[in-house]
Amino acid sequence: MKMINILSTVAIALSMMTAACSDDDGPVTNPRQEEIPVVEKTTGMALGADVSWVTEMEKNGMKFYTPGTERYEMELMQLLRDYCGVNSIRLRVWVNPAEGWNNIDDVVVKARRADRLGMRVMIDFHFSDTWADPGHQEMPAAWKDLPVEAVEKAMAAHVRQTLFALRKVGVVPEWVQVGNETTPGMMLPMGSVDNPEQLTRLNNAGYHAVKSVCPDAKVIVHLDGGNNQWAYDRMFDILEANEGKYDMIGMSLYPYWAEQQGETGGWQKVADDCIANIAHVKEKYGKPVMICEIGMPYDQADVCKQLIAKMLTTDVEGVFYWEPEAPGGYNDGYNLGCFDNGAPTVALDAFKEFTSK
Repeated sequence: MKMINILSTVAIALSMMTAACSDDDGPVTNPRQEEIPVVEKTTGMALGADVSWVTEMEKNGMKFYTPGTERYEMELMQLLRDYCGVNSIRLRVWVNPAEGWNNIDDVVVKARRADRLGMRVMIDFHFSDTWADPGHQEMPAAWKDLPVEAVEKAMAAHVRQTLFALRKVGVVPEWVQVGNETTPGMMLPMGSVDNPEQLTRLNNAGYHAVKSVCPDAKVIVHLDGGNNQWAYDRMFDILEANEGKYDMIGMSLYPYWAEQQGETGGWQKVADDCIANIAHVKEKYGKPVMICEIGMPYDQADVCKQLIAKMLTTDVEGVFYWEPEAPGGYNDGYNLGCFDNGAPTVALDAFKEFTSK
């Protein structure tokens, strides 16, 4: 990767950080942003990172640095682009988060920054006020007492409001997730896999809302455990049987969590099972596949690089590292980032080396 001029890099980074991190700015208002020169976007393989924590981190005083002995402070997304080969950014959206982070205004700030840097954008709707994952698919508080018809309308309104806000600042997402790691369903119990018709109705409400604002966006249904074929057969059999709408299948791949759940054989076995599942779902359902989340412990950077490189050789549309900037132990114990002392480890060199081939 060719290094860019340090002085111009620092100048742009400082203007962006000032815009995003003013003491007057917060996630519940529209923070001021200086005009950032628009950079042309890339095409082809998505080499991505979910950096949804970045504005909260900046507000709390966290800083990011270039790798190597001569460390220069740099805005995170530009750092990932210029030193790690990242060309795409993924951002989660919560409906009414208690502290404001990941609400629509906060997402717009981050998405606009990514877009001006020439990054492609994926929007990840959780349809919750907080984390949505296999163990937590909680209905937004304001929707809990609504019948399914009203929840469909609320979902659609939330999606359209978010995407219109993005389009207003010139951001058109390339991909949009309808739900995050919805292996058991979404907004439980209403959208459980045990209630296939309602699950499909909710999925389709999100799909049609996306297409009404961003008709060219690829809509992703995203599950965890990319190595677990049975979970993918269950979900996508449900959608196929009930005329569910989606354009792409999204997978998470975390060998660490697979091992915690009893998987043996090491990260290579987990990756091989995921690769086999990718081939399986592509043939069975006829849809492309995206690795929407990947990660390994921050102190296993060399192995993590091997994992990413391995997945980039498979038949996928791209790979997104989940919150690479997180230091060890961040947010009450998250250890699967790939930064150390504020700078990227060699893990993301897999992206940089992929682009140089």
